[in-house]
Amino acid sequence: MELDFLFVSLVNLCINLVYSLVALLVSMFALIIVDKKLLRGISIEEEMKKGNLAVAIFASTIMLFVAIIITFGFKS
Repeated sequence: MELDFLFVSLVNLCINLVYSLVALLVSMFALIIVDKKLLRGISIEEEMKKGNLAVAIFASTIMLFVAIIITFGFKS
């Protein structure tokens, strides 16, 4: 009985880890698309290298929102 519980917990952990990695990858691609298509005059990477905190917050919120949307999609 205890081994079954541990096995199910391990499988659940692996599934959640895969979902998290997929959400991270999709949010990275979404950030790249936003950087290339919508913000043509501004490079997020260059601004972050200069120490622009507002761009870093913008990039992290895009990644966070995409990850949340994907997570809700996986739960359906």
